[in-house]
Amino acid sequence: MKHTFDISDKPMSAYQWLMVAICFILNFNDGIDVLLVSFSSTEIIEQWNLSKTEMGYIFSAGLAGMTLGAFLIAPLADRFGRRRVFLFSVAMIAAGMLGVGLINDYKVMLLLRILTGLGIGGILPTMAATAAEFSNQKFRDFNVGLVQAGWPVGAILTGLLSARYIPEYGWQMAFLVSGIIACLMWLLVFFFMSDSPEFLLNNRDENTLTKLNVLMKRMQQPNLQTLPEVNLEREKVSVKTLFSNVYRSNTLKVWLGAFFGFMTLYTLMSWVPTIANDSGMPFKLATYVGIMLNIGAALGSSSIGAFGSKVGMRQAMLSFLVVAFFIMQIYAFSSPGPMLIFILVLFIGFFVQGGFNGIWPTLARIYDANIRTTGVGYTVGIGRFGAILGPWLFGFLSDSGLGIEMLFILFSIPLLLMGLCIWSLKSEKL
Repeated sequence: MKHTFDISDKPMSAYQWLMVAICFILNFNDGIDVLLVSFSSTEIIEQWNLSKTEMGYIFSAGLAGMTLGAFLIAPLADRFGRRRVFLFSVAMIAAGMLGVGLINDYKVMLLLRILTGLGIGGILPTMAATAAEFSNQKFRDFNVGLVQAGWPVGAILTGLLSARYIPEYGWQMAFLVSGIIACLMWLLVFFFMSDSPEFLLNNRDENTLTKLNVLMKRMQQPNLQTLPEVNLEREKVSVKTLFSNVYRSNTLKVWLGAFFGFMTLYTLMSWVPTIANDSGMPFKLATYVGIMLNIGAALGSSSIGAFGSKVGMRQAMLSFLVVAFFIMQIYAFSSPGPMLIFILVLFIGFFVQGGFNGIWPTLARIYDANIRTTGVGYTVGIGRFGAILGPWLFGFLSDSGLGIEMLFILFSIPLLLMGLCIWSLKSEKL
C-alpha cells in the first residue's frame, strides 16, 4: 500500500527519538522479567524446595504467557493502535510482577508468570513495529536493533541489583520493585506515546487529519491540509495475509528460524547464572556471570542493525550465529577458569543475542506496515515455543545426568539452523 506522505527521507526529530527511546525502555521488561527469575532461581529452589525440573516450569510459564501474548495481543496493535496495546500489556506486566512479590504458593506463581508473560508478549512485536515506523530510512535498521538492546540492558541492571539486594532483602522484594518500575513505564506510555503516522494513515476515521497534524507538530513537520491518498482496496489484515503469495515462503522460514533461535537464547539467559553457581562460584560472582552475558548481548544487539545496514541483514545474522556456534564449542570442550568463563560468556552474549536480534529489523523489512505487528507477533509466538521448550529441556536433561559440555553442544546446533533459515529468505528489502 502506497501513500504520498513519507518520513523515510526526512531527518529524525527529537520526538521521533523519544518514541524509539520509550520502546528501548519498555524492552527492559523482558530483560528484567526473564533474568529476575533466573537470578532468583537459586533462592526460589532453596526456599520452596523445588527440583530443577520444577524450576524449569517457572521459567517456561512466563514464556508460555509470552507466546500467547504474541499470538493474541500483539496483532491487535494493527487494529486498535500501538499505544493502546502498550497500555494494556504494561498493566498486565505490573500486575504479574507485584503479585509474585506478594504470594507464597507455587501454583499461583505459575499463573502470575503467565500473566506477566502475556503482557511482555504483547509489547515485544509492537515495539519493533513502532520503532520502525517512527524512524527514517537512514536509522531504521539501527533503531530497531537498538530497541532490542533494552532487553540485555534491563537484565544487566537487574543483575547488579539482584547481586546486591536479593541476599539481603529476598527475591520477592525484587519482584515488588520490578512491579513498581512497570507502573512507572505505564505512566511514560500514557503521557508521551502516540501511534505512528503510518498507522494513522492506514486506519482512518473522521479525526485522522487532526490527530495527524498534532503528531506532525511534535515531529517538527509542516501541517497537512488534506490527507494523502491511499489505496483503500486492500486485503483485510489477518493471519491469512501472512500466507498470501507475497509473504508465504518468508513467513515459514522466519517462523522456523525464530523457533530455533529462541530455544538457545532463552536457555542460556535462564540457566547461565545457575550453571555458574553449580560450578562452585558464590551467588554474587555467579550473578556477575549472568551480567557479563547480558553486557555482550547489549553490545551485540546494538551492533547488528548497523552491521546489517552495510552488508545486509541475512549476511550479518548468519555471520554472528556461526561465530556464536564455534564459541559455544570452545566453552564445551575446555575447562575454563573464572576469568575465561567471563570472557567466553561475554562473546556468547554478543554473538548469540546480537545475531538473534537481527530478526527484528529483518521482520520490519519483509512485512509492510498494515501487517507488521501481526507478522512480528506470530513470528515471536511461534518462536516462543522454542523458548518454552529450551529451558525446560535443559533442566530435564540436567536432572537426567547429562553434563554441561554435552548440553552446550546440543543447544548450539539451533543457532546454525536459524542462520540457514534467515539466509534462505527472499526479499528485495533485505
